[in-house]
Amino acid sequence: MITFTSTLPNDLLQLLNEKAKELSLPKNKLIEKALRIYLEQLNKAAYLKSYRNMSDDVDVLQLAEEGMADYHKQIKK
Repeated sequence: MITFTSTLPNDLLQLLNEKAKELSLPKNKLIEKALRIYLEQLNKAAYLKSYRNMSDDVDVLQLAEEGMADYHKQIKK
């Protein structure tokens, strides 16, 4: 594991200290968990944005409609 050193604003460090004590967790574990959750949320937001962008793309919509038409034909058989 690599050591990482950072500075935090005093108010955030105080909140971190309080929450770590409340949860009986080391501060580094609390930071790790919070960072993992945050990065996961960023990935989800990027994923949603890409799908929203595709929904405005006429070519993608036509391709999806053609695929659904083919799928519907296969189901009927």
